[in-house]
Amino acid sequence: MTRYIFITGGVVSSLGKGLAAAALGATLQARGYKVRLRKLDPYLNVDPGTMSPYQHGEVYVTDDGAETDLDLGHYERFTGVSARKSDNVTTGRIYSNVIAKERRGDYLGATVQVIPHVTDAIKEFIRADVTDEDFILCEIGGTVGDIESLPFLEAIRQFGNEVGQERALFIHLTLLPYIPSAGELKTKPTQHSVKELLSVGIQPAILLCRSDRPIPDNERRKIALFCNVAQERVIAALDVDTIYQVPISYHEQGFDVQVLKYFGFPTDGAPDLSMWREIVHRVRQPEGEVTIAVVGKYTSLLDSYKSLGEALVHGGVANNVKVNLDWIDAEIFESEDAVHHLDGVHGILVPGGFGERGSEGKIRAVQFAREHKVPYFGICFGMQMAVIEAARNMADIPNAGSSEFGRNQEPVVGLMTEWVRGNTLEQRSVEGDLGGTMRLGAYACQLMAGSRVRRIYGSEAISERHRHRYEVNINFKGQLEAAGLRFSGLSPDGELPEIVELPDHPWFIGVQFHPELKSKPFSPHPLFTDFIRAAIEQSRLV
Repeated sequence: MTRYIFITGGVVSSLGKGLAAAALGATLQARGYKVRLRKLDPYLNVDPGTMSPYQHGEVYVTDDGAETDLDLGHYERFTGVSARKSDNVTTGRIYSNVIAKERRGDYLGATVQVIPHVTDAIKEFIRADVTDEDFILCEIGGTVGDIESLPFLEAIRQFGNEVGQERALFIHLTLLPYIPSAGELKTKPTQHSVKELLSVGIQPAILLCRSDRPIPDNERRKIALFCNVAQERVIAALDVDTIYQVPISYHEQGFDVQVLKYFGFPTDGAPDLSMWREIVHRVRQPEGEVTIAVVGKYTSLLDSYKSLGEALVHGGVANNVKVNLDWIDAEIFESEDAVHHLDGVHGILVPGGFGERGSEGKIRAVQFAREHKVPYFGICFGMQMAVIEAARNMADIPNAGSSEFGRNQEPVVGLMTEWVRGNTLEQRSVEGDLGGTMRLGAYACQLMAGSRVRRIYGSEAISERHRHRYEVNINFKGQLEAAGLRFSGLSPDGELPEIVELPDHPWFIGVQFHPELKSKPFSPHPLFTDFIRAAIEQSRLV
């Protein structure tokens, strides 16, 4: 019988509900339980795919092609359970589905209202696609007290009543701020946040109190008294130096034990967290360090590259080194000499992005990496910029460009309107909406014998996740390969270039997919592992 755990947040946003859910999931897994994590997002976009990275951070893509909230990346990185389209829903999608049902006549002329129609749709999402999981952990986005999240809170209140308290647990994450002038932690924000939750009919059974210092026993007693919870269920969510310490820290505070006690599960024995302890040890005590320059468009908000940053950390863990990241705005290179910013770095990475802004700066960063023999890793847009640079400066195609930027005489990167996925032909229109018209999700790729990527993966066929509208133009393959750029990975039908590399360069690889989405601290992605290895070699030459 599946149990449901709902995690809400109060006082302020960005307290770490997603990380709390991921860490709890990892700890329950370490005890032998099967878990799945989900998120309900209270915004009107149908999915995060059309939202600006500056507003919502990265878009995390699943194997089945869903564009989801970045918290699903935390879920996968901590539990290893592949997220699905059914694990993330927004207010926009809920309303869209309800309106579609009304238009079809499914409600038989009834007046369509938030209660029961919208809340029923939310409950359907919570129950959907559940198989044999022991626990479903649902993070409720937003902050308690905001109008946007009210339908979700009402839905989970109803859900808890329907399945009974023996199958539904409410956890509330809140803030205990420290006031330096008073020299004490203040509990009032937590008290008021729980009061807001009580006003919609939800009594949390466990409180996670975010704090930058240990919580004195007298403050725990006070919180327990005013918030109507047992004192042992007031859990300290302490700041840590690495997010991979969080499962260990929560277990030390008794979080997983209190969850199991609530459901009447045995609590004898401790979870096997040795894997997490080894990861934390490697993060805290590296044997060396390297510096990677990330030349991107959205560097002012690092959540735009959340999975990328973590994948580079994973590559460092695999090589037992610290990875220092130098985030550089690509537009800098359009007006200045790249040498000043890139001299001395041990690797250069150009990540994904959309639009013409910053593209010439990225091309110059590629040129610097190629000419100075600095390890280069191009991801999605970064691969396309590498191909344009090679076309201009190696293959004598000076007008090479991308049709994404408008009409171009030599579109070495263009919009593909159809491709094969498995045994199915998929299509898109040039005039189609931006949302939902990309090549999304996992696609197969064949690796060339004798190539660097074939050696790195140790396989002739791979599957990686995509999120893009434009592709490298296969019609330029012969001309580019004659100039020295090897097309080392292609789609199974040979029509879509997936990977390029320079054989006479220490490490130069561009991939059309997003390998960072499949990297985990306990299973670093092979491309990131080998990229950091090459950066270590480069550090010995600088």
